[in-house]
This record gives sequence, structure tokens and C-alpha cells, in this order.
Amino acid sequence: MSDDVKPGSVRVRLDLSYDGKDFHGWAKQARGQRTVQGEIEDALRTVTRSSETYELTVAGRTDAGVHARGQVAHVDLPEAVWAEHREKLLRRLAGRLGHDVRVWRVEEAPAGFNARFSAIWRRYAYRVTDEPGGVDPLLRGHILWHDWPLDVEAMNAAAEPLLGEHDFAAYCKKREGATTIRTLQELRWERLPSGVLEATVKADAFCHNMVRSLVGALLFVGDGHRPVDWPGKVLAAGVRDSAVHVVRPHGLTLEEVGYPADELLAARNLEARNRRSLAARGGSGGCC
Repeated sequence: MSDDVKPGSVRVRLDLSYDGKDFHGWAKQARGQRTVQGEIEDALRTVTRSSETYELTVAGRTDAGVHARGQVAHVDLPEAVWAEHREKLLRRLAGRLGHDVRVWRVEEAPAGFNARFSAIWRRYAYRVTDEPGGVDPLLRGHILWHDWPLDVEAMNAAAEPLLGEHDFAAYCKKREGATTIRTLQELRWERLPSGVLEATVKADAFCHNMVRSLVGALLFVGDGHRPVDWPGKVLAAGVRDSAVHVVRPHGLTLEEVGYPADELLAARNLEARNRRSLAARGGSGGCC
């Protein structure tokens, strides 16, 4: 599949963040709900005084209520539009967008760049508190309250068998035609000085509900409701387990997206489009 930029257009990279509370996820919805993609595309059309909507491609499509600190997207703009607006585009977007979404950087992308398919990893954080009194009211939109004491060492031990390349069908909401094979590069918990527990979850890509399902399984281990080997057994079973709870979205934040060196972007772009199997590695730019 070719991803060449059309003649007369420029591919532009956008780095952005948003508070997901009042968004129905990233992707535009047919019923007109407020989404991050829709908000930014509307703002782009307005500030460039264009009759056409320029469609964004994103590194990771986040669900309703999920936040992002380090999201990446790209858009192909006509050369004339980019030349006219590039110097003032960032400030004009800031004046047009709602206060819960910000574009921090706008620049011409290197050759071969695709926000989704060129990415080699995505890093999420999930934040939980087991404080008996609950969540700090000023942080309630970003931290889950778990009403049981949590054992960080047990959760980290339970996470170890999940690392590496596996079929994560047991932890994903199946989508027609989409693979659930992913390479989980990092999954670890840390109790911060504030007492908040933070999970770092990093993979080449994520399938739908994967992070929130993994977190839900590990919380059950941390509070003693399941043994340490339970998440690994669920993974090996390869089917959705009704006991795996998909935790609420507000504790989840997309923190960062990683890309290879510029000269490797095009090769990664092509590799990621290959549907993968456990016998033949490759991968598509997934979402969470």
C-alpha cells in the first residue's frame, strides 16, 4: 500500500495533548458527538479559511474518557495553505480550540512519516490510588480509586509472563479483521512518593481495551482476589475471561509515541502494514 503524499501537498506532523473527560474518544463519530479528531479538524478548517476538511491520521486512537499528553497526528495540507499559514498556525489553533485540547508543535514531517504506521512504540500510564480516603479531589479526573490495599510486588510479578510477543485476545475487544498479536515491551508498577500507583505500559501497538484490561487483571492480583499466576493463565487461554475487568478510562493517559530515525520511517511504515502472526513478525499501527 502506497503512502506517498499527493503532488502539491505537504505532510504536517502535529504533537498534541488533551483531557479526555468531555470527548467521545479520538475518532469522529457519525452521530456528531464531540471528539478530538473532529475538534482539531474543524479548527484547522476555520483558521486556514478552507472549504475542505483535512483529515487527521493519529498514532493511537484513544477511547472516550482517555487522556493524552504525547499524542501525535499528521495531516496532508495543500502546499499553498501550508506556505500561507505555517508561521501562525500554532497560535491560531490555540485561539480556536477548546481549553481541553492543545496542539504544541506543528512542523513539516520528514519523508516516509506516517503518524500511525511509522510508530515503533506507544507508552501509556495508568494511575491508581488505594488511599482509604479516596482520590485527591483536584486529581479525580486522572486517578482511579481502588478500595483495597494493593501489593505492588505481587502486581509486578504477575506482569512478567505477559511481556514479549503474544496473542492478547484474552485482553482485547475483538475487531473484525484485526489481529490481537502485540509485543508488550514494558509493564511495571511503581508507587510514587505521593502514594499513587502508576503503571507504565509500553508496546509496539495496542488492541482495543488492552491496557485497561491488563490493568484490571493486575489490580485483582494486587488486592489478593487472584493469585500471581492468574493473568498469565488468562493470556494462555486465549479467550476473553469475564473475570477480567476493564477499568474505567479516566486513569489512562497516552504519554509518548516513539518513532525510528528519519531514514527508517518509510521502511517501518511498510512493515507495520503487514498483518502479523506469531510465526511471522510485523505489525500494524494499533490503537487503545
